[in-house]
Amino acid sequence: MAEHTVKSFDQELKDLAARISEMGGIAESMLSRAVESLVKGDTHLAEVVIQADLRLDALEREVADKAVLVIARRQPMADDLRFIVSSIKLAADIERIGDLAKNIGKRVKAMGHPFLQKSLLSGITHLGDLTLERLHQVLDAYANSDVAAALDVWQRDDDIDALHNSLFRELLTYMMEDPRSISVCAHLLFCAKNIERMGDHSTNIAEIIHYMASGKPLLQDRPRQGAVPDSDAPAGK
Repeated sequence: MAEHTVKSFDQELKDLAARISEMGGIAESMLSRAVESLVKGDTHLAEVVIQADLRLDALEREVADKAVLVIARRQPMADDLRFIVSSIKLAADIERIGDLAKNIGKRVKAMGHPFLQKSLLSGITHLGDLTLERLHQVLDAYANSDVAAALDVWQRDDDIDALHNSLFRELLTYMMEDPRSISVCAHLLFCAKNIERMGDHSTNIAEIIHYMASGKPLLQDRPRQGAVPDSDAPAGK
C-alpha cells in the first residue's frame, strides 16, 4: 500500500490488514485442531474449535464495518478501493474456513471416539496437512504481497482434490463391505469434504490476492480433479 498524506488513512488500512492476518491465524489453528480432534476422537478439542469460531465471526463483522466506514469517510479510489473491497472478500473466505472447521468439530462430538482404520487415519491426516500447508502459504502470500506465491497455491489445488477423491472411494468401499461402518464413514465423508472445501477457499484467497495486486481477475479455470458430491452448506467455487 502506498503512503498517504493523511496518516490516519494509512492506519485505517493497516488495521484492516491486521484483522485479516488475525483471522488467518485463527483459521489455521482451527483447521489444525479440527483434524487432530477428528483423528484422535478428542471431543474436548473439538469443542475448542467450535468456540474459536465465535472470535472469527466477530472479526469478519469488524472488517466489514470498518471497510464501510473507511469508504464513507475517505472515498478511496483505484488501488485503495480495491484493497478495501478485497479485504471484505478475504474476510468472508477465511470466515467460511472457520465454519467448515467448526462443522468438523460438531461431527467429532457426534461420533464420540470410534475406532478408525489406520489407512483412514493416514488419509485424513495427509489431507488435513496438505490443506493446512496451502492455507498457510496463501496467508503468507497475503502478508508479503507475494502474488507469485499466491498463484502457486491456485495452480496446485488439484492434488487436494485427488487426495480427497481417493479417500472418498476408500470410505465408500468400507461402507459397502461392512454396513456397521456406514454411520462413522458417513461422518468422515462430510469431514473430508469440508477439508477439501477449505482448500478451495485457499485458492479463492489466492485469486483475491492476484486481483488486489493487478486489478485483473483470473479468468481461466483453475486445475481440478473430477468432483465428488458436496457436503454440508455450499462454499466458495
